[in-house]
Amino acid sequence: MDKAKINSCFIKIAALLGVLAVILGAFGAHGLKTKVSSQALTVFEVGVRYQMYHVFALLLTGILFIAGDQKRLVWAGRLFIAGIILFSGSLYALTFVMDAGNPALLKLGIITPLGGVCFIAGWLFLALAFWKKQAI
Repeated sequence: MDKAKINSCFIKIAALLGVLAVILGAFGAHGLKTKVSSQALTVFEVGVRYQMYHVFALLLTGILFIAGDQKRLVWAGRLFIAGIILFSGSLYALTFVMDAGNPALLKLGIITPLGGVCFIAGWLFLALAFWKKQAI
């Protein structure tokens, strides 16, 4: 496992996902405001908010990579990325199908909790990476 490549990769991915979150946030505030219902817009905003929260978590994971249990930090980073894709991604998709009138498409919402589980597991792996590292 090349430490420099992994932490650099997490930092690069965090930066790109951060850029995407800002673009999507601006799109939601200006482009979607009059195009979707207020309920759909709220769903979109939750996706952007959680994406940005976990961009910071991924960035932190990359920065702290050399100081903690690297196997657990790799898992934390992977889970944060998966969570962003599954949780935020499914909310973005739901935004556009909520007003479409096709109830079958609303089944995309089944994916959202899987992303939430990835977020929770990512935070647990981040904590565990430093659990035994404390020297008192």
